[in-house]
Parts: sequence; structure tokens; C-alpha cells
Amino acid sequence: MIARSMPGFLHGLAATAAVLFATAASAQEVKHYRFAYDQPKITGYGILGDIFSDKLKALSKGTMLIDQYPGAQLGQEPQVLQLVKAGDIEFCISSSANAATLSPQAGVMSMHYLFRSEDHLIKAMADPAVASAVKAMISDTVQGAHVIALATLGLRNMYSKREIKKVDDMKGLKVRVQATPTEDTMFPAYGAQIVHMPFGSVYTSLQTGVVDVAENGVNVYLANKHYEVAPVLSMTEHEANNSLVWVSDKLWNSFTPEQQGWVQAAADEVNKTQPAKAIELEHQSQVKLKSIGVKVVADVDKSGFIAVADPYLDKLAKELGPHAEKIKDLIRSIK
Repeated sequence: MIARSMPGFLHGLAATAAVLFATAASAQEVKHYRFAYDQPKITGYGILGDIFSDKLKALSKGTMLIDQYPGAQLGQEPQVLQLVKAGDIEFCISSSANAATLSPQAGVMSMHYLFRSEDHLIKAMADPAVASAVKAMISDTVQGAHVIALATLGLRNMYSKREIKKVDDMKGLKVRVQATPTEDTMFPAYGAQIVHMPFGSVYTSLQTGVVDVAENGVNVYLANKHYEVAPVLSMTEHEANNSLVWVSDKLWNSFTPEQQGWVQAAADEVNKTQPAKAIELEHQSQVKLKSIGVKVVADVDKSGFIAVADPYLDKLAKELGPHAEKIKDLIRSIK
């Protein structure tokens, strides 16, 4: 009786072992990847991270999982970009201005009044030709990492303890700007003095008077509570708060072609859907700011700013290089 039951017993044992082995193998196939950015999760960066994470998880059937590290947990953008290049962090988001620390031509995305409106910005960031041109620029000029998607946090505005209603109001003011040739050219052209500093130092610098003015997107201003020390938001909409999504080449080259396809498809979903969601968040944030007593100056006379900035569009793009000129032309051609 015992002998006759042994084959069945062995068969059951083998089946159990097979299930255990398959489960172990499946567990081993699940990979976690760090995705770093310097803004809080409640900003457009969090929208981006969730779109990318959800799409990649679905496409990979749960085998490729994104762990988001918001709020500069892994460092400020310039440092994180270096870590991604070295392969020590897998994915990150950077502003186009900080991307210019690796590829100066990326400064084209920060040119003043390149984007005519929020609608124009949404269309441009979601445009495959613009995305392709930016990816080509980074591919030709940066080693160790490449760009897989574009995104935005909306248009940038100026905030201070005072109103900025026209370009003459900028004269002599100390403005914290991102360290790019574009910023270093444009703000002095308006009559302001420029100050470079990491984003994390902006709150204290506004509080103590190290700077008079800072500039950023509405939601970034809200989420980081900069309104506490600069309670007047002037809607200058002088440039776009554009972002690039980076992947380490070390990681990318370790993927199978199928995995690369999943990652790029998730990035394409970001490119297609994040800009409109980010702009909606900007609108919601402005309503919230008004409700807590922030003065929002909507009637800024932008004509003076545009008159100063417009001649620089072609000049700066040409100085930056051929990729910058192509990107500028593509963006301006979008209706």
C-alpha cells in the first residue's frame, strides 16, 4: 500500500516544489527603482511620478516598481543629475534650467515669453516633435544619462513683498534666478540684479531680504509656503517651468528590449497627459492662495517685458547652439 502511494506522493511533492520555485522566481523578478525630485509630492512632479509609476507597473505586470523620493530627499537637482549619470540613482526629474548645467542648450526651454499662453505650453510639451528634439539634444551632449519625457509645472511668476505690475518695477530688485545663461541675460535686461542659490535656500533668503523677489510656478509657491515670506504673487508668466525626466544609462543598458519599451511607453504617457494636469493644478493653487489672503496681481502689463525679451529669442537660441534653435523654432511654430 505504501509502495503504491509513493508515486502520487512524489508527484505532489514535485508540484509543490514547482509552485514554490515559480513564486520565488517571480519575487526575484520584481525590481524597485528610485525616482528622485526636489519638489513635494503634492506638486506637478508628484503628478508626473504617479503617471509614470502606474503605467510602468501596469505594462510590466508588477515587475518594475517606482519608489518616489520627493522633496529633495536624495539631494537638490544638480547633485541628483550627477548621481543619475553615475548610475547611483535610476530616475529623476530636473527643471530645464538645471538640465542646462549638463547641456547648456537646454536653456532654450527657459527663454522668456517663448510660450505665448498656458494652452500653447500644454500643446508644446505634449508635442512628439518637440520631445524628440529635446531627447536628441541631450543624447548628443550628455553622457551617462538620457531624457525619456518632457513635462511642465506651468508658467513662472514673480513673488515678493511688493507688486510687480510692469517692467519698470523690476529696476534694482535682487531676484533669485536659476543659474542659466538665459536667466543671467534676461533679468538684468529688465533692470534687476540676479542672485543664484539652491531652491532650498529661497524661503530664508526672501525672509531675511537677501533677495527681494523669487519666481516659480503657482503650485510650487503654494506647496513650499513661500507666500509666508513673500505674500504678493504677480502673474508675469515670463517663462515656463519645464521639466525633463532622466534615466541612468547604466540602468537603461541593463534592461531587455521589452523592458526598455515599457519604460519609454510609461514616459510617453507622461509626455501626453502630465502638462494639462499640471496646469489644472496651477489654477486650483491660485484659488487656494486667494482664499488664504495672498494678493494675486493678475493685471500685470506684460507688454514691457515682452518688448525687452522678444529680440533675445533668436539671439539667445543661436548663441546656445543648433539644437536650441531647432527646439525654439518647433515651439514657436505650434499654434
